[in-house]
Amino acid sequence: MRPDARAWFSGRTSTVRSLADVDVDALLLAKRRGGHRVSVVLPARDEEATVGGLVADLVERWVRAVPLVDEVLVVDSDSTDRTAQVARAAGAEVVAAAAVLPAHGSRPGKGEALWKALAATDGDLLVFLDADLLGDVSHYVPGLLAPLLADPQVGYVKGCYTRPLEVGGRSTPAGGGRVTELTARPLLNALWPELAGFVQPLGGEYAGRRGALEQVPFLSGYGVEVGLLVDLLGLLGLGGLAQVDLGVRRHTSQDQEALGRMAGQVVSAVLARSRAGSAGAGGLLTQFRGDGTGFTPVSTPVAVDERPPMTTVPEYRAGRAGAV
Repeated sequence: MRPDARAWFSGRTSTVRSLADVDVDALLLAKRRGGHRVSVVLPARDEEATVGGLVADLVERWVRAVPLVDEVLVVDSDSTDRTAQVARAAGAEVVAAAAVLPAHGSRPGKGEALWKALAATDGDLLVFLDADLLGDVSHYVPGLLAPLLADPQVGYVKGCYTRPLEVGGRSTPAGGGRVTELTARPLLNALWPELAGFVQPLGGEYAGRRGALEQVPFLSGYGVEVGLLVDLLGLLGLGGLAQVDLGVRRHTSQDQEALGRMAGQVVSAVLARSRAGSAGAGGLLTQFRGDGTGFTPVSTPVAVDERPPMTTVPEYRAGRAGAV
């Protein structure tokens, strides 16, 4: 590891693996002194099975019992199940991604929901959590907020964790995060070696200051996390980034074909932000399905599709001006 990456890893990595590691009084004091308002956002598409429990715990623990969070928002990305109804019944505010900034249309993908969330929330500190998390994650929100509340120089915090691999009813203690290990990490180490200290560059749990997040573009698909990491490195510098060890993260594992599509979008995002992007990258990922008698090619678009920095959107600027 490069010396700057090693120094960052040692100095900017904290640990919050359970609620026992959380100093709630210190967080509340820092929140009050800073005059902060905290928004928690869960982008969701067909997550009826998990979103209700997550929201209910967040609302009860960090809104009602301890006033650390001011709003919990679920951004529903065209779910075909009862995600929106379940989330709303559990206590979240729910908006459809297509209903936010309607004049700008709607695009598929997780990044679109995150970008729209900037316009649908009013917190100056935002925490993003995936809606398919399993198990006890009650310490995630305070863990991600702690570096932002403790140090005004920190503008963006990534969660890191051990990721068990759960496939076909079998679970192994590690082995999850296959797109990270086989695609994102080698590319980031080659092109931005100063980012080598990030354990989970593609992890879906992170927090940031609105003032930073609104200044960078959001990729519409699965490349959103790596795009944010690289763009915020450029905006804030390595010293403005931090990570927190949250212990273990469990979620529903994807099959190999789905992981291939995710990896294709990550590669497109990285190429677009590197010198290689100037040469133009292919916009299709071709995969092959075999049935024992032959192979059928299946092509999926993976080209970069991104939303501009929110500060360039007139409706957003007008709304923020009216909120001040």
